[in-house]
Amino acid sequence: MARRFMDEDFLLGSETARRLYHDYAKSMPIIDYHCHLSPQEIWENRTYRNLAEVWLGGDHYKWRAMRANGVDERYVTGDADGYEKFLAYARTLPQAIGNPLYHWSHLELKRYFGIDEPLDERSAPSIWERANRQIQNGGLSARELITKSNVEVICTTDDPADSLEYHLKLKGDAQFRTKVLPSFRPDKALELNRPGFPDYVRRLEQAAGIPIRTYDDLLAALKARIDFFHEVGCRVSDHALDVVVCEEATDAEAAAAFAEALQGRRVSEEAERKYKTHLLIFLGREYAARGWAMQYHMNAMRNNNTRRLAELGPDTGFDSIGDTSIARPLSRLLDSLERENALPKTILYSLHPGHNPIVASMIGNFQGGGIPGKIQFGSAWWFNDTKEGMIAQLKTLADFGLLGRFVGMLTDSRSFLSYTRHEYFRRILCNLIGEWAENGEVPDDPEMLGGIVENISYRNAKAYFDFDSVR
Repeated sequence: MARRFMDEDFLLGSETARRLYHDYAKSMPIIDYHCHLSPQEIWENRTYRNLAEVWLGGDHYKWRAMRANGVDERYVTGDADGYEKFLAYARTLPQAIGNPLYHWSHLELKRYFGIDEPLDERSAPSIWERANRQIQNGGLSARELITKSNVEVICTTDDPADSLEYHLKLKGDAQFRTKVLPSFRPDKALELNRPGFPDYVRRLEQAAGIPIRTYDDLLAALKARIDFFHEVGCRVSDHALDVVVCEEATDAEAAAAFAEALQGRRVSEEAERKYKTHLLIFLGREYAARGWAMQYHMNAMRNNNTRRLAELGPDTGFDSIGDTSIARPLSRLLDSLERENALPKTILYSLHPGHNPIVASMIGNFQGGGIPGKIQFGSAWWFNDTKEGMIAQLKTLADFGLLGRFVGMLTDSRSFLSYTRHEYFRRILCNLIGEWAENGEVPDDPEMLGGIVENISYRNAKAYFDFDSVR
């Protein structure tokens, strides 16, 4: 007899798994140490007009699925009304069985709206009406969704030139219990050949209050912004290393490449690689000096559809998995900092699932300093945060390192409803460990296994990032 769709024991295939999830994982708070939520929307406590606005707005996962189902762009990112967009997604979702979107979408309906009914074209009118009634009755604003999800810390993604205006306001708001902290994302300072680089430097100059005429000026400005971010509560940086580079460079070579780009001229690929390496090492030193964690997100291949990029801009669902080599440049980059005893806590993610063993083995080269799990194999990311992708990441980490020291899941999302992804991850984690216990591969010791589950779900991240030090 088939089990009921997504019941309370969804994804939990054994009694041990059910015990681990319900008794240990389920109630743990969430530390979302990497996401793309808007601090302005949190400060202003954004409210929503309807289900389409809160559920489909900005969610490029859902947009990709709709396009694959033949939905015209007008009903994806265009000017169609909310119900038309919702109905287009309702027609798409049944085709997505096996895709995590199918589970995530139904978890979102269940946890935030109390709707258990599967979404399809027939159920869409009723679900639209019931969900919108709840939205109109209140209780589903940005802050209320965060509180309802039991989120303790949120780390947004912020450019060094950002004012952090809304983080400062939230820092002074004693009524909102969730810490909303910035993350330092200096990608634009590294991309010499990206259009608009000189304009970006002017923005950074203004934010730092330091004239930037030379490479040394740039370093001074970035250091000043790191200090400012730290004061506001930042404890983590993030880098999109779509291609990992490490090429030894002198100070003069980095300075010359910067000077050329500042004049609006394109620099050679070799010069850019040297500049990036030099700047990444500088930044790593600064992070280590402040006890920050550094994140490298590797091998995304972005903006593949140039026509849609021109129409809609970046981050609209036209990125995919890259296949550039990472092992040698990543090793050299980490070692360059390690040689100076200046390697910060580091989390490594590769969008290429074939790189799982490379990353899992790489982290073992640079552990130490008395910090448990100092170098982390980051959670299954983006195209990998599927059921099978999460299992693969967990098993590979366990094969090569210490699963019990893993800092766990993040949302990497722009949606306030995406916290159900933590539930999805925790259920998969508990099922995997439960399976090992049922097979006699680990002791059937609820206290030991339950402690590991609680640590991976919450406590490891809490200790690793030291957010308690932020006041």
